[in-house]
Amino acid sequence: MRLFYSLMWRLALPLVLLRLWLRGRKEPGYRQHWGERLGIYGRKPAGAAPLSVWVHAVSVGETRAAEPLVDALLLAYPDCRIVLTHMTPTGRATGQALFAKHGARLVQSYLPYDMTGMVRNFIRYFEPRICILMETEVWPNLIYQCGREGVPVVLANARLSERSLGKAQRFGKLMLDAARGISLVAAQTEADAARVRQLGVPRVEITGSIKFDVVVPQTALDTGAALRSAFGARPVLLCASTREGEEELILAAFAQARAALPADVLLLIVPRHPQRFDEVEQLVAAHGLSTQRRSALALDGKVLPASVTAVLGDSMGEMFAYYAACDCAFVGGSLLPLGGQNLIEPAALGKPVLIGPHTFNFALVTEDALAAGGAVRVTDAADLMRQAAKLLEDDAARATMGANALAFANQHRGATARTLALLQPMLS
Repeated sequence: MRLFYSLMWRLALPLVLLRLWLRGRKEPGYRQHWGERLGIYGRKPAGAAPLSVWVHAVSVGETRAAEPLVDALLLAYPDCRIVLTHMTPTGRATGQALFAKHGARLVQSYLPYDMTGMVRNFIRYFEPRICILMETEVWPNLIYQCGREGVPVVLANARLSERSLGKAQRFGKLMLDAARGISLVAAQTEADAARVRQLGVPRVEITGSIKFDVVVPQTALDTGAALRSAFGARPVLLCASTREGEEELILAAFAQARAALPADVLLLIVPRHPQRFDEVEQLVAAHGLSTQRRSALALDGKVLPASVTAVLGDSMGEMFAYYAACDCAFVGGSLLPLGGQNLIEPAALGKPVLIGPHTFNFALVTEDALAAGGAVRVTDAADLMRQAAKLLEDDAARATMGANALAFANQHRGATARTLALLQPMLS
């Protein structure tokens, strides 16, 4: 099965590269560093390679989730470097923003395509002591080649929904063999661990979610305060990490519910994918809302004109700042059956969280937040506006719900330390 999989990769590679080039029309980053994607690295630096820890974070969410673990590894092992790989330009850009503080101790690269020779070239060039895959990434040839080269593979902060388990099982022996090649899975929850065990992974431990250990940077708080100053005293409803199809629902419901919302409410909408910023701006305008783009907003102490009813968050790496600047936050990817996004970040900032009906990617975290009184589930976009109106009109309820969210986030810290303890024998 793995050989057949490899043959399919070889046959599909021209189409994959063509798709990469076409995606580069909207995101130029897809047309850069192609050699890395093909396992081509040039001459290897002379001298002994440092202790290298390979961390793979496919895109933005996984990169941000990896931050506490990367920081902890570099602190615990002063002689090591992190080789951080991604699949998307936005993930790479997020890594640059988060980890510039580490200088040469962290290097970035795109993950080579899952073909044996390309992965082998990567391993022999960077010589990693261990491979840490974040959350849900399982690549059969990568795991196979790591096994041949004596590099243990760890799946950290692992989550596996019922839907993802079903997909993996449909691949049969290919995925089962790959799962058996993983040395350790550090799962977020008991439910995740139980599903992973069904794939035959030899060792599964429960550590909790590393995302709870993210420390909000002071720079983000400062930017959030500046944004809040620019927004003035108006109540701010943030719709964060929205996905295609959701903005239309949110904007239509917002326009219809204006009479029930505070008269001067400001809608702050932040699409998850940057290539959609222009598209969402056009949607906002089509609903008759006066829009201000964050990229054109000067944080110079001036307050937004009252005529501006919506702000488009079109910047990278400022999600914490957006959360800090709002009064309540809806977390996107959950109005439509897309699985939802991470609600830990607004909770960690003490913000009341609204979440849609589709949260299968973060099922237990969502249920825990709901039970703790830090989040409210909405049934659709109209209900989102009803619940937002209640919170924006009731300072006491908003403060109580925000305090519950913060207590929930603080209660679940510690996954990074537990994960680091599991990794220690492999790094000694």
